[in-house]
Amino acid sequence: MAPPEDQSEQVKDESTIAASSPSPADDRPVSTIVFVIAMQTEALPLVNKFQLVEDVDPPFPKGVPWVRYYGNYKDLKLNIVCPGKDTVLGVDSVGTISSSLLTYASIQALKPDLIINAGTAGGFKAKGASIGDVFIASHAAFHDRRIPIPVFDLYGVGLRQAFPTPNLLKELNLKVGKLSTGDSLDMSPVDESSITANDATVKDMEGAAVAYVSDLLKVPAILLKAVTDIVDGDKPTAEEFLQNLAAVAAALDEAATQIVDFISGKSLSEL
Repeated sequence: MAPPEDQSEQVKDESTIAASSPSPADDRPVSTIVFVIAMQTEALPLVNKFQLVEDVDPPFPKGVPWVRYYGNYKDLKLNIVCPGKDTVLGVDSVGTISSSLLTYASIQALKPDLIINAGTAGGFKAKGASIGDVFIASHAAFHDRRIPIPVFDLYGVGLRQAFPTPNLLKELNLKVGKLSTGDSLDMSPVDESSITANDATVKDMEGAAVAYVSDLLKVPAILLKAVTDIVDGDKPTAEEFLQNLAAVAAALDEAATQIVDFISGKSLSEL
């Protein structure tokens, strides 16, 4: 069930405008960056690269497993935050709920000028993705929030435009594609239909959630995704993901470093 076409387009237009609205601070140099990264394996190469140290008393609620690394790099205050290990099962706290809570708390505590959600993702070869490719998402949407009621259906998809970075893209020659987010690593037929409707090149478990919170609190967000597995390929997703995780994390590390180097000394409007 869908809302009338004109109303649907109006809602989509309003969502896009809200997500990309300029801030009064756009003309001052970026000072503080927060990387939101779901898995420690993805985060540690960057922690080492930027010579960050772990915060032994992070500014988060007591008892949560969230981890913060921080330090200075060139003229930037860098923070990498991870949701940490599940307190019962000991695995990385992946997914939209952990990343939403962590992004909200980090924005409140650290007052960043920019959020960068860096992580691995599945890619679609039909859309031109290959193992090790690094994408900046142009848009993010959910594929597993199905609410078949007029206008609520658009809310469920939650389409948002990521913060535009035309100069960064041109300088670094990074790939661009749309991102679809859900809380499952695999892809059911109904999810596949939604991902196709989202026109996604990559799929992950955090990006659209980070984009939602960033939009809500008016902090620009860049969504950086490196492809570990080909979703429409012939290998099992979990097997391919684990096989390629370490190597692709290195590619993600390289791209993230290039991005930080490019941002150094620039304002948001120059990105």
